[in-house]
Amino acid sequence: MRILVTGTEGYLGCLLAPTLVEQGHEVIGLDTGFYKNGWLYHGQSTAPYTLAKDMRDLSVDDLDGVDAVVAMAELSNDPTGDLVGPITYDINHRGSAHVARVAKEAGVSRFVYMSSCSVYGVADGWVDETSPVDPQTAYAECKALTEDDLHELADDSFHPTMLRNATAFGASPRQRFDIVLNNLSGLAWVERTIAMTSDGTPWRPMVHGLDIAKAIRMVLDAPVETVHDQVLNVGSNDQNYTVREIAETVAREFDGCELSFGPPSADNRSYRVNFDRIHDTLGFSCDWDLARGARQLHELFRGIGLDADTFYGRGHTRLKQIEHLLGTGQVDRELFWKELAV
Repeated sequence: MRILVTGTEGYLGCLLAPTLVEQGHEVIGLDTGFYKNGWLYHGQSTAPYTLAKDMRDLSVDDLDGVDAVVAMAELSNDPTGDLVGPITYDINHRGSAHVARVAKEAGVSRFVYMSSCSVYGVADGWVDETSPVDPQTAYAECKALTEDDLHELADDSFHPTMLRNATAFGASPRQRFDIVLNNLSGLAWVERTIAMTSDGTPWRPMVHGLDIAKAIRMVLDAPVETVHDQVLNVGSNDQNYTVREIAETVAREFDGCELSFGPPSADNRSYRVNFDRIHDTLGFSCDWDLARGARQLHELFRGIGLDADTFYGRGHTRLKQIEHLLGTGQVDRELFWKELAV
């Protein structure tokens, strides 16, 4: 299968692409290159040919002979969305919808979209794919809007699948330290202290980046009628944790780390997610749990000698890198690259 993956130079994209190549697929990457300097360690045996291009500029010609698209490229978290405001919708919603429409026009049959369990927002009790969504941020709202677009595009020749990923964790060559387990593990290593600003009572479903890659591969391998116009939560029922439990797991892994908690948080986002559908539909199961992920990160930090400058640097924190590109004038206010006179 010839597969175009957007966001191959991102945290999850650089984990996925080599595994697809190893399966025998021909992979083409597409990435605008915001995070090129965010390389933490050598962990890729294979890297695909990658088009240096903004997904908003994707054309039918770019998809010549492509059988499937995996759409991973978007602005990746809430603080970045707060920084750029309405541009979040231009990129994450209209940009992703553009990729889907161009793919359909080019005759691509399979389309896998990286959505998020954050669309559930605030939920009392358990939620599944039939539950109403309640996005609390621009990031989550764009996910829900793009899902709606894909439902409308689905037909006998275009087969979208929407994967609502739990909160990702784990090691990646394009590491992120601005997501909860990775951040707490970095603090435990660098500072030997985790001082939580809240009591840690909100619930979060968690999933390792390699398990997300596994779910994508299983969707691509499945009969098209099985995954046509399907929404699938990606994770495991036994990997719903409170933020307190996540912090305690990290503190147990990193000996000597001091852990403290604060008052109840004003952030009301909390949800426990049911993952039965992906297990029943594809036979999917997670290979990683939170404790193993914390151990993987601990071993990585020891192996590379992670220091404070790297942990706190802009290479591994999306907000800091976008602020840098804007502040230095390398991108414009719409986050398109500018030609620099040098």
